[in-house]
Amino acid sequence: MTTTLVTGGTGTLGRLVAARLRTDGHEVRVLSRHARPHAVDLRTGGAGLDTALAGVETVVHCASTPKGGDERAAANLIAAARRAGVRHLVYISIVGVDRVPFGYYRTKLAVERLVEESGLGWTVLRTTQFHDLLVTLFEGLAKAPVLAVPRGVADQPIEVAEVADRLAELAGAGPAGRVADMGGPEVRSLESLARAYLKASGRRRALVGVPLFGGAYRAFREGGHLTPERAVGKGTFEDFLTRR
Repeated sequence: MTTTLVTGGTGTLGRLVAARLRTDGHEVRVLSRHARPHAVDLRTGGAGLDTALAGVETVVHCASTPKGGDERAAANLIAAARRAGVRHLVYISIVGVDRVPFGYYRTKLAVERLVEESGLGWTVLRTTQFHDLLVTLFEGLAKAPVLAVPRGVADQPIEVAEVADRLAELAGAGPAGRVADMGGPEVRSLESLARAYLKASGRRRALVGVPLFGGAYRAFREGGHLTPERAVGKGTFEDFLTRR
């Protein structure tokens, strides 16, 4: 039995990864800012991080935030993993981080490079956006009388449980480097996805596409965040909305 540490192990993805690993027979430690006994803020590190990593063979790094600090957190984790003799670091990233000049994407790409240059055995999986993220986006936008979405932008949402299964599979195998991207089953316009959300939630809102400006918007319009050739996901957005 191997010991695996899941960072961000109480989050949307991390908790499912931890559960799948336990089902597969792994001893799992969960690390997050508030999860006892391994409550650690990766951005500051500290003795608690070394304790959490003692005896760990594999780390699945799911902890992330658009609010900033991911590079510092990854650097602290990598340094502690080296000290602990960790053999395998698995990192979850996003499709298009090298094509879309969006702040959070640039940070994810920077973390990928830290992982690749860490000296540890490593695996990086990029996926498209989770269904959950779209719902959060639409819930926020639907607070206004008109639901406005970026015009001409498509998305390829994927079921988070499918990503968790893939990460657990990768964690149980050896370091594989950058593996094939993982995309949801459908590439659809944001307008189409927003209509599905409104129908499922019973909300009535006028829906409009709003043109935006800048390099990131242009890259999103061009589909830099999509991977239609890797549409391997099974669960559709409607499937997710029905369960929810």
